Amino acid sequence: MRELTREIPKPMVEVWGKPILRYIVDGLRDAGIRKILAVVGYRKEVVQDYFQDGSAFGMQVTYAEQVSQDGTGKAVELAKEFCESDPFILSYGDILVDPSSYIPLTQPGDAELMLTVRHTDDVSKGGAVYVNNAFEVVDLWEKHLRPRRRHVGITPAFTLSKPRSFRTSPVYKNHQEANTS
Repeated sequence: MRELTREIPKPMVEVWGKPILRYIVDGLRDAGIRKILAVVGYRKEVVQDYFQDGSAFGMQVTYAEQVSQDGTGKAVELAKEFCESDPFILSYGDILVDPSSYIPLTQPGDAELMLTVRHTDDVSKGGAVYVNNAFEVVDLWEKHLRPRRRHVGITPAFTLSKPRSFRTSPVYKNHQEANTS
């Protein structure tokens, strides 16, 4: 992947003639989402030049810069002001999934947090999702080297949460722990 990302960020690598991020934006739009906050970092201008204000894609796109690449928790924290009191969907900009996965995430009901997860026994390649016996999420760790307890898989491609859970979400807590240890 390194050869492909020397000049462009990974979300802008083309697959079947379009950047990966374009498939994600189209999927979110088709699920009824009209406002997006794109958290950008490396070569941010490539993303900003392509999507601009989002109007060409039927969306409103706002940008926040993650200056140091210090994890998903920090990206979630950058979205706090954008989300205000509304639920939000977090989508990794470099993971392609079936666009129909977005629709259930737009209907959270009373859920604080909903994830789509790809099962694997190797949790070192993405975000390890740990659950209890009721399949409730109890912890999330990025690129965890060894499973510590029961896990269901890696890389929650999408997360829907209610803003009141910013301070209590495992993603946020792990970010805070990583920065204080």
